[in-house]
Amino acid sequence: MQPKTPWLSHYGDVPFNLEYPTDSMSGVVLATAEKYPSLPALSYMGRIIPYSLLEKNIKITAKAFAAIGIKEGDKVTVCLPNVPQAIYCLYALNYIGAIASMIHPLSAESEIEFFLRTAGSKCAITLDQFYPKFEEVMKKYPLEKLVIASAGNELGTIKKVAFSLMNLGKMPKLPKDDTVIKWHDFFALGKKFKGEDPKVEKHDKDVAVILFSGGTTGTTKGIMLSNLNFNALALQTAAMSHYDIHAMKMLAAMPVFHGFGLGVCIHTMMVAGGLSILVPRFNVKAYANLIKTEKPNFIAGVPTLFEAITRNPYLDGVSLDFLRGVFSGGDSLSVELKKKFDKFLDDHGSPVHVREGYGTTECVTASCLTPYCEEREASIGLPYPDTYYQICAVGTCDEVPYGEDGEICLCGPSVMVGYMNNEAETSNTLRTHADGNVWLHTGDLGKMDEDGFIYFKQRIKRMIITSGYNVYPSQIENVLDAHPKVQMSCVIGVKDPYKMQKVKAFIVLKDGIKPSEDIRQELHEYCKKNVAKYALPYQIEFRDELPKTLVGKVAYTVLEKEAEETSKE
Repeated sequence: MQPKTPWLSHYGDVPFNLEYPTDSMSGVVLATAEKYPSLPALSYMGRIIPYSLLEKNIKITAKAFAAIGIKEGDKVTVCLPNVPQAIYCLYALNYIGAIASMIHPLSAESEIEFFLRTAGSKCAITLDQFYPKFEEVMKKYPLEKLVIASAGNELGTIKKVAFSLMNLGKMPKLPKDDTVIKWHDFFALGKKFKGEDPKVEKHDKDVAVILFSGGTTGTTKGIMLSNLNFNALALQTAAMSHYDIHAMKMLAAMPVFHGFGLGVCIHTMMVAGGLSILVPRFNVKAYANLIKTEKPNFIAGVPTLFEAITRNPYLDGVSLDFLRGVFSGGDSLSVELKKKFDKFLDDHGSPVHVREGYGTTECVTASCLTPYCEEREASIGLPYPDTYYQICAVGTCDEVPYGEDGEICLCGPSVMVGYMNNEAETSNTLRTHADGNVWLHTGDLGKMDEDGFIYFKQRIKRMIITSGYNVYPSQIENVLDAHPKVQMSCVIGVKDPYKMQKVKAFIVLKDGIKPSEDIRQELHEYCKKNVAKYALPYQIEFRDELPKTLVGKVAYTVLEKEAEETSKE
């Protein structure tokens, strides 16, 4: 049975049905490299890596992995920021039929051990500055090989010398044993490799990558994603962009261990023959400078990135007329921040506004995006090509009428293979509906209007229940963020013996405004005019900043844990 598609009349000239390759991720990218060898593929700290060199380095890296014993089906942990070696390793492992497990290099030792064990990794690659963590982890989880790269390996000659001088004596000393190998020596193994081409023919449904996420129930899980998942996402994203993105430039600040960074900022561009400008570490001044000097056609980020840009003067007087797409995802974009950043774009001559998307790591990243031809306030847009959305009554597979809240469910070619070593959670998340299709139950609350536009409310688990009423933190945050003295807010539920939960707001005030009881009272009065009585924050706490996750989202769970600990005292 074909699911409903009310959004098609608002799709513009974007095709809803696409053809997807049956090849692997590396197969598609290497085909692009052979077709456009002279085009720039990667830009890293001023150095341009053309597709011909990308292809060469992927194949050398593949041979290097083969030389140290990595074979088809093996898992290798890639613990790197946005540096060229991360891209080489991703596609090289795919080339030989191995699986790349992508993790955050700032992860704690206990997290790294968990990621290694969950994936069953035989080998890992990380930067020299993170070696001490791996040294400790390997006492509990021995690896067959640990490859140590440097952020300076892929710099141009002059910058490489400068990098070496700047970091002289700063990097940890590596042991002289067979387990730990420097990138230079590892890469040399690939160059000297005399065996047969290690290429393994893999197909669209084969697992290619493991990404880690809180999953739909909040506990960290390894998410198995296939070649098709990534290749479909790349073609869908390109189609929804409304541009021929071939030879266009993407500023890749979102990290490669995140579906948004890997799927949109890297793989989408590599499939299309575009250029990814790698940003190994984000800071707003350097990011703004890259926008000025590189003039990217596309920028993508989480809301806090856009908020940081508007707060700083680094792009004052700069024309942004080269932009063709500004994409927000990874976290909910408040109506107020969208208005603020759209005005910023207008003031800087940009021909485009922010287009908000939505997705989960269980479908790589985005599966829904504001169309180029129409936007609706607070909507996250329309489903990607070949992707269907349903809003179901929470805890069921039963679709609710248009306009009613329920769990966001979706099906399409980017939906994951499943959770690593967790069949129970996989079957709980991937469910077969009455139409015979397998649907991803996201754990997110939202609604669909009669035209098919989707509206995200929040995580179902984040909903606050006070005196029997449902309170949605994101709605209160939108109200607070619209106040002229508020820079950012986060709302949580705090346990209460009578109401079950009470509403508490954490607020960061705008620069130059100091917290005071007068402002607290002003915000209370403001909320009374804009928020239902049962949803009013009973307490407002001022903070200099809000805790963030490793990818820049507001870490509301940290605030929830703080509140829980405080209540025990």
